[in-house]
Amino acid sequence: MSDLFSGGRLVAIPRKAARREQLLAHLTETLFDPEREYSEPEVNDALRTVHEDCSALRRYMITSGHLTRTRDGSSYRRATTTR
Repeated sequence: MSDLFSGGRLVAIPRKAARREQLLAHLTETLFDPEREYSEPEVNDALRTVHEDCSALRRYMITSGHLTRTRDGSSYRRATTTR
């Protein structure tokens, strides 16, 4: 995992699905508290601490099942299980 980071920042989002899945699991564990609900700006701010393209990371986290969001997109939570 450390090969994806330089100076605490993500160098690039992996193209390979398996490697990206490892990254998403790592980010979920380190950035998001399972007991807490987050607004979209809070999710973006957390993701921006590791990479500027927070929108892409957020979408990947939703589609992979690491984060869940309400239908209206107003709140996000760390998923209890992933897809």
